[in-house]
Amino acid sequence: MKKVRVFVTLKAGVLDPAGKAVEGGLRHLGFDEVKGVRLGKLIELELDDGAGDERARIDQMCKKLLANTVIEDYRIDGAQ
Repeated sequence: MKKVRVFVTLKAGVLDPAGKAVEGGLRHLGFDEVKGVRLGKLIELELDDGAGDERARIDQMCKKLLANTVIEDYRIDGAQ
């Protein structure tokens, strides 16, 4: 088995209301040095060894299900 990570984040310019809420909460708790928060997702996939062109397959997974490519970017770590 092989683990691959996919990081999904909102594209620059897309509003992040959850990030704003976390930013406000941190400031309320006295962390005034925080000037911005953007939230994202970490998706860990476990793949069979030798599954062929992993990166292309994971790219398809992201485009079809894991990320909304209209408003999100993604980065794949650990695939060949």
